[in-house]
Amino acid sequence: MSPASRGISIARTTPVNRRWLPLNALRAFDAVGQRLSFTAGAQALNVSQSAVSRHVISLEELLGHKLFDRSGQALVLTEAGKVLLPEVGKAFDRLEQTMNAICANPAASRPIRIHIPPTLLQQVVMPMIQAFHAEHPDVRIDISSSHAVGLPSTETDMAIVFDRPNIDDRVTDLLWMVRVAPVCAPQTAERHKGKTLEQFLADAPLLHVKLEGQPRGLLWSAYANQCRIALDSDRGLAFDANALAVSYAMQSDGVALADIDMFAPEIAAGQLVIPYDAVINDGFGYYLKLRADDLADPTISMVRSWLIAHFAARGHAAHEAGLS
Repeated sequence: MSPASRGISIARTTPVNRRWLPLNALRAFDAVGQRLSFTAGAQALNVSQSAVSRHVISLEELLGHKLFDRSGQALVLTEAGKVLLPEVGKAFDRLEQTMNAICANPAASRPIRIHIPPTLLQQVVMPMIQAFHAEHPDVRIDISSSHAVGLPSTETDMAIVFDRPNIDDRVTDLLWMVRVAPVCAPQTAERHKGKTLEQFLADAPLLHVKLEGQPRGLLWSAYANQCRIALDSDRGLAFDANALAVSYAMQSDGVALADIDMFAPEIAAGQLVIPYDAVINDGFGYYLKLRADDLADPTISMVRSWLIAHFAARGHAAHEAGLS
């Protein structure tokens, strides 16, 4: 009986080299780990259960650590297994996508998958896309969008995330720091003229942005706390994106909490006004995140550098216009 099958962990003293990567064993581990069943994993790979079990044991012996706890009635990933499984899955996903792209068009590179929050995509990135394709016509970009705070649930090559500063294992670049203030239509501001900020927000309908997994009034509550005013931050309408909330504010008596730099064109055009000099940095920003290993991909590295440079230029332009 092997040390791994007896539940003994023996740390490797030499690093694993890619020349020795046991691809069949990794496929077996991925199949079993995704299903937490040797039987189901074997069925998925169309091989015998004993073959899958041998492959997993050989992988455990190579690593010197158990990947599954087999002691109970249900199969459970060990801590080592929890670390390895998502990385194996990502690697196989990448290989599958690249090989399918080559089959479909051998001359084309695989698309770079980028997540961008919807309002940033609409207000800032959309105008950049044409310029990017003019400079790099051979680079294919697949864009996804969601309303999450932090990293999206879908797998991407890089993600622009709306979040507060945090430390994780990703390479992180600040692209855009948010400066927010209540904004509304000019006629709404005129109707409430003479009120304090607290009275204005108490009397006007609040417009919210829904953020996945976050309380409804999170952003308004943070704003009120920083301005030291009382506010019932849960009332009012909620929208899937800040751009929708701002659009509604321009056509109604509602008040949206918006990034004044992102909506500078609407403010400059007089469609939107900032009725109170109460602009704050609420701690949120847009950060570009990607895995350190992916910087070895020259296309991903180039896209990252391009985004950083063009966001910096966009910020400089806003400053020159007197909007920063």
